[in-house]
Amino acid sequence: MKILVTGTKGQVVTSVVEAAARLRGAELITLGRPEFDLTEPLAIKEAIVAAKPDIVISAAAYTAVDRAEDEPDLAYAVNVVGAASVAEAAASLRVPIIHLSTDYVFSGEGRGPRREDDETRPHSVYGSTKLEGERAIASLTPHHIILRTSWVYSPFGGNFVKTMLRLAESRETLSVVSDQYGCPTSALDLAAAILIIATQPIRDRFGVYHLAGAGESNRSGFARQILAASRRHGGPFADVRDIASADYPTKARCPQDSRLCTEKFEKTFGWHLPAWQISTETVVQRILHQDQSTTLPERRHSVKAR
Repeated sequence: MKILVTGTKGQVVTSVVEAAARLRGAELITLGRPEFDLTEPLAIKEAIVAAKPDIVISAAAYTAVDRAEDEPDLAYAVNVVGAASVAEAAASLRVPIIHLSTDYVFSGEGRGPRREDDETRPHSVYGSTKLEGERAIASLTPHHIILRTSWVYSPFGGNFVKTMLRLAESRETLSVVSDQYGCPTSALDLAAAILIIATQPIRDRFGVYHLAGAGESNRSGFARQILAASRRHGGPFADVRDIASADYPTKARCPQDSRLCTEKFEKTFGWHLPAWQISTETVVQRILHQDQSTTLPERRHSVKAR
């Protein structure tokens, strides 16, 4: 079986590549920049058609949430036009597409958990372009699975877990927002689920699904879990102080409550992700055992250190 993944460096793509190495009878192809550019629709379709995959995993995206507010045209070109081009290529080959989306398609107002058919109403450029990308894909091919996920972290790239560990190296207290709620999700777990879908007959199970770590948390609770796991494994530790989102303004408005209900996915595919606390422990341990000479990437999150 030939599986094609768009992107080469993202957290989910890197996790899929790692997980696919343990699969028998599967060939994984990754397409990324500069040869594969989501702002070049014709090149996208040509590259995918030439590869002749059995299934396409659409993982590449514009994910700089705050920067998208200043680069709406680029975010649209990648998350809408680029995603549509990937779907068109899959449709021309008559193969399924698995597309990764986000909790940012929801406004976050009211109380979760959000179901697949709940009103979306995103409040950011990033969320709006991801939602338009979902709709473009659905209009171009019925053979789609759209996976909305949230609060993704992993041993790879820049993410909230790495930011907490980096800040704890030089701070005694970290101030983290406590009024944003979601489902922390390990990219390692996402990759395992994606490959389970990709390697089994999908038949009549196409549609939109929510897929996230089991359980829920607020941002400060997630930070406490990260730092407690770090201390257990000999890593840096800091106390966490709760603050409000208003005390840490961001250019893009984050959903206040983007908890995702995953019942539909679990019933359809007979699979659920582990509890987020367990997966956090695994990822923290892996990060701490990585080459310590590697500098952790810096990225802006809903956190303020003092």
